[in-house]
Amino acid sequence: MSELIAGLPDAVAIRCLAWVPFYLHPKLELVSRSWKVAIHSNELFKARLEVGSTEDLLCVCAFDPENLWQLYDPLRDLWITLPVLPSKIRHLSHFGVVSTTGKLFVLGGGSDAVDPLTGDQDGSFATNEVWSYDPVVRQWAPLASMLVPRAMFACCVLDGKIVVAGGFTTCRKSISQAEMYDPEKDLWFPIPDLHLSHNSACSGIVIGGKVHVLHKGLSTVQVLDNPGLGWIAEECGWLQGPMAVVQDALYVMSHGVIMKQDKEVSKVVVSASEFRRRIGFGMIGLVDELYVIGGVIGPDRWNWDIKPLSVVDVITIGSERPTWRRVAPMTQCRGTILGCTQLKI
Repeated sequence: MSELIAGLPDAVAIRCLAWVPFYLHPKLELVSRSWKVAIHSNELFKARLEVGSTEDLLCVCAFDPENLWQLYDPLRDLWITLPVLPSKIRHLSHFGVVSTTGKLFVLGGGSDAVDPLTGDQDGSFATNEVWSYDPVVRQWAPLASMLVPRAMFACCVLDGKIVVAGGFTTCRKSISQAEMYDPEKDLWFPIPDLHLSHNSACSGIVIGGKVHVLHKGLSTVQVLDNPGLGWIAEECGWLQGPMAVVQDALYVMSHGVIMKQDKEVSKVVVSASEFRRRIGFGMIGLVDELYVIGGVIGPDRWNWDIKPLSVVDVITIGSERPTWRRVAPMTQCRGTILGCTQLKI
C-alpha cells in the first residue's frame, strides 16, 4: 500500500480509515486499489482496536430467507446483509453460533427444510460442519469439522476458545460428549463429557467467566470453569423461558415479565406482556441493552394465520424506568430466529 491519503504516511492514513464505520467499508474500497487493499487488511482492524473505534454488532439469522445472516449496527440503527452462508444444507437450523477473534462462527445443526410434496424432513438432522464469517475479507469460509455431528447443543466461548457440549447427534440420539475449538490453530480436541445427558435440547450461557449448560425442563445446571477439571453439576432455581446475558447478569422472560435471575432469587425488571402472542423470537443482550428480535404471531382461535415478524424491540437494562422501544426492523430476515449472537469488529 502507498499514498493512501496524499501527504500522510500510510501508518497514519490507516488510523484515519480505522474511524470509518464498518457499514461504509464497501464504499471505501471503491476509492482506489490501494484503499481496497487497506480495507481488507488485518492492519486496519488492528488499528480499530488501537484507536478505540471497534463496533459491537448483533448477528441474526431467521428462517426466511434461507441461510442468510444480517448484522445490526445499534449506533446507526441500520442492518447490513452478509453473503449467503454457502452450506449445502438447506435451511440450516438448530446450530450453534458464537463470535471470537473478531469472526462469526456457525457450527453444526441440521436441515429444517420440508419436502413440499411429502411433508418429510429434507436432509440431515445433524452435521459437524463449521463456518466462519471474516469481516476483514467479508466472506464465509469452512473450518475444521467438529469431532461429533450435533444439533440443539450448547455452544459458548471460554477464554477465546469455543466450547460445544451435549445436544443430539445423527439418528436423533442425545449425547454427553463435549469438545473445544482453538480458532488460532483451527483444531478441535475433546474435553470431559457432561455428567448428565437428557433427551431434550440444551443451551449454554457464560456468566462469571464460566460456561453453564442448561437442559430444557431440568433444574440441574452443569458448569465448566477449567476444561481440565471437567463439569460441576449445580442445582439452580432458575426460571424457564428465553434467556439472555446482559453485563454478566442473567435475564429470563417468564410469565409475561423480564426477570433478573440470581442463583436462587428472581427480581422483576419490566413487563413483557406485549410478547405473549409472539413465538420463535430471539432474545439477546448487547452492551447494556436487551433485544427481542423477530419471531411469528399466531395462530389463535380467532385467526389461523401465521405472521412472520421482522420487528426489533429493545430495552436499556439499569435505566431508572425501563421502557421498550422499537428500532429499525430487519431488512431481509423475518420469522423464527434460528440464531443470534454479538460480534465485535
